[in-house]
Amino acid sequence: MSEHFFVPCPRGLEGALGNELAALGAADIKATDGGVHCSGDWALCYRVNLHSRTASRVLWRVATGHYRSEQQIYDAAFALPWDKWFDVKRTIRVNLVAIKSPLKSLEFATLRIKDAVCDKFRKICGERPSVDTREPDMRIHAFLEESRITIYLDTSGDALFKRGVRLQTNIAPLRENLAAGILYLTGWKPGVPLLDPMCGSGTFLIEAAQMALNIAPGIGRHFAFEKMKTFAAAKWQAIRAEALAAQKPVAPLPIYGSDLYGDALKAARQNLELAGLLEAVTLKQANVLEVSAPAEHGVLVANLPYGERMGDLEELEALYPQLADALKKKFGGWNAYLFTADLRLPKLVRLSASKRTPLYNGAIECRLFEYKMVVGGNRK
Repeated sequence: MSEHFFVPCPRGLEGALGNELAALGAADIKATDGGVHCSGDWALCYRVNLHSRTASRVLWRVATGHYRSEQQIYDAAFALPWDKWFDVKRTIRVNLVAIKSPLKSLEFATLRIKDAVCDKFRKICGERPSVDTREPDMRIHAFLEESRITIYLDTSGDALFKRGVRLQTNIAPLRENLAAGILYLTGWKPGVPLLDPMCGSGTFLIEAAQMALNIAPGIGRHFAFEKMKTFAAAKWQAIRAEALAAQKPVAPLPIYGSDLYGDALKAARQNLELAGLLEAVTLKQANVLEVSAPAEHGVLVANLPYGERMGDLEELEALYPQLADALKKKFGGWNAYLFTADLRLPKLVRLSASKRTPLYNGAIECRLFEYKMVVGGNRK
């Protein structure tokens, strides 16, 4: 039986996510701002949770309809067979997002959905589930448009960018699914040399190594669908076993990371070790302006500092042209991808970007700039 799912992702990665979903066997793929709608069976849901590198969650659509008031929202939620999907002992949380909703209080609408779920359980089994806003077993998501409500049950639990393999973070870590999406956008493929000269806690390095070794990003964690009454344990175990069998043994890869700061490099080393990938990646402490290319050709990717994150704007104004000179002198034949929220970069770096991709790091508007490095041929 085909189910309907909505799979959110960082804005700007909808195309990459659509490609992943197609490869995993999804049907009716339709991208929208901030995610992708698709359909498939429960095996698809399990595979997307396990294998998608760019998804944030997998939401199962359980109802859609029209509303004009909070009471109609309550009625829509009360009508659903919640007791068939999870046990009353499971804790719950309701999340609500609205666009152009005429309702005056979204908090009250959220409360009405929670009341409806609890009232339905009380009617069926004489008791109600408890609310846990921090670590609920079941997350219920409602999306309100001008006159339409859609209700989802979250099959993921913790957000999918929480791979369970990164503990040490720097001051402004990149979410894992955004890092993976950026690697897709660079066109990098396993086997091609990859360098992150400002690696911080190592997010790009871990994602690239997992791609190269065919390690499913969700292999080290659990999911909310395992707590549902509809959970098909044997099917899940088969999907998981297939993923484990497809992993390649850890061995040295042409993936390189460096950072100016010893604390950042220590964090990257600890995270790689936690992920079992320390042997796969080469790390060294170095200034980004002094790093040499580790191969004749390859992909350089960097999450640049920006004023909101570290360093002040004057320091960055000095850094950008120096960075451009270093790339020109030492990285001829490489493709460089600079990710930043500082939209002054193209003007200050004085290189001709061959591509500019809008992306969002949470709510922060960013750009991924592509520079194809030809020695002496990039200056405007």
